[in-house]
Amino acid sequence: MIDVETLGDDNVQLIRIDVCDAQALWQMQTDAFADLLEKYQDFKTNPACESVEKVQSRLQDGSFYYFIVSGGEKVGALRVVVKGSKKRLSPIFIAKRHRGKGYAQAAIKLAEHIHGEHDWSLETILQEQGNCHLYEKLGYKRTGKVLKINDKMDLISYIKE
Repeated sequence: MIDVETLGDDNVQLIRIDVCDAQALWQMQTDAFADLLEKYQDFKTNPACESVEKVQSRLQDGSFYYFIVSGGEKVGALRVVVKGSKKRLSPIFIAKRHRGKGYAQAAIKLAEHIHGEHDWSLETILQEQGNCHLYEKLGYKRTGKVLKINDKMDLISYIKE
């Protein structure tokens, strides 16, 4: 467990998730992505549509899932997939009532500290400018690759070399 100071006296921690936490992780993920699912109707790509079995499988595939914790409370989660020196962030989410408090930024910095600061990639919704701003603020660059999901939504790729 690694801590980082973010909001005054509030600490943010990443705590590795075990397969026994799959149900709790799945419920948090489903709740966190529900608004985006309703907004964009992306039933094939939205993490709110994943089954608990899919989450369990990911927890067993060698990737790193972490709860994002502040003040002893789970405020979100993130997953890091490592292949050689390359890292992929997918997904990351913050519970609705905890958004806008700097938790995602702090969690990404911690993940980079743990897994190395270079060779990262991720995708996010192009139409969600707040997400794009967050990643760009952290040094991620647009690759130019855009995948049209439907008439409402596109995924844009980012890298951090």
